[in-house]
Amino acid sequence: MTYQLIFSALADPSRRHVFEQLRGGSRSVGELAQSLPISRPAVSQHVKVLAQAGLVDVQVRGRRSEVSARPDGLAVLREYVESYWSDVLGAFEAEITRQRDERHD
Repeated sequence: MTYQLIFSALADPSRRHVFEQLRGGSRSVGELAQSLPISRPAVSQHVKVLAQAGLVDVQVRGRRSEVSARPDGLAVLREYVESYWSDVLGAFEAEITRQRDERHD
């Protein structure tokens, strides 16, 4: 899974809302649809995109689809963001070293 796919999936406000609703535990597509001003089929399509991005799991139980957030779904995105933090810290360390060396010359 790439971070671009996750960014794309979460770029849509309705998908973000669906994903955020799963923080409290799994929910049916019908329950998710109740909290949005869109149809149940539209919510199902949003869930499909989130599943393709690796952010949710879907369990079909009879006529009911139960959606849950994947605990590791944001791992790739977290690694991507943390790589920038590592770059910033590395640049900060280099600047501190450079300034210290200038003072001692």
